[in-house]
Amino acid sequence: MRIQSSLGERTFDAANYVLLGIVSFIALIPILHVVAGAFSSSQAIIHNRVLLWPVEATLDNVRMVVQTGTFWKAAWMTVKVVFVATATNMILTILGAYPLSKSWLRGRRFIMLFVVFTMVFQAPMIPTYLVVKMLGLLNTMWALVIPGAISAFNLILCLTFFRSLPEELFDAAKVDGMGEFRVVARIVVPLSLPIIVTLLLFYSVGHWNAYMAPLLYLNDRNMQTLQMYIFSLISQGNSNDIVAAAAGEATISLVPAAIEMATIVLATAPIVMLYPFVQNYFIKGATLGSVKE
Repeated sequence: MRIQSSLGERTFDAANYVLLGIVSFIALIPILHVVAGAFSSSQAIIHNRVLLWPVEATLDNVRMVVQTGTFWKAAWMTVKVVFVATATNMILTILGAYPLSKSWLRGRRFIMLFVVFTMVFQAPMIPTYLVVKMLGLLNTMWALVIPGAISAFNLILCLTFFRSLPEELFDAAKVDGMGEFRVVARIVVPLSLPIIVTLLLFYSVGHWNAYMAPLLYLNDRNMQTLQMYIFSLISQGNSNDIVAAAAGEATISLVPAAIEMATIVLATAPIVMLYPFVQNYFIKGATLGSVKE
């Protein structure tokens, strides 16, 4: 039976929708401006005629970016980091969350105390850099993988979900002679797809957008990630090199701002395109297991 809302409740809901709609639109304004600039002509950008919609729409900006070898080198480096780092994160998170979700683990509370401690007191930047340097990880991909190999927040989120799984399944599996690793692979992982996909999204987006770690640990320009490539375009004026390369083509007239906007759009597009496919899992994983009866 549907409960009839009062006038005050309907008014409150309508006000919330309007307020959230306005806030969402304000948050989208800079994103829409960058997307519009990426597909607008250089003359429109120079004369500040681009707001939220492409003016004199063109693909020259995007075409010039995809023809740049440095962009693809940075993109390939980012893909490698995301793949290796996310795989490392997921393996360690699942193998750490499963035993911590069991009451029979001795010292579980003591271990969880250390996990929570890392969330409250994080290691300072300079000591972390010195540790990475002493381990010989500077200018290697592992400098972006090992220091953040596991997230305490994601670990707690994962073990909370594991606690919601029926304990009878694990008892039956052990009666059939399955070991702990087979239980994780055959039972825990298939039943935990919502939280696993959620953590995959958290980790992969975090590594894709990582800026501080590459800035600190990667001094070799040949190993720069997409975020560092965008930083070099905007702060160091490297987009002028791309514009100069296009100067020989009479049909193309570009400005650095157009190249920068097109690069930002191309660097963001993979994550934006991925989200709709994992949205259902993401919602389930963020809510299931959050409340335990």
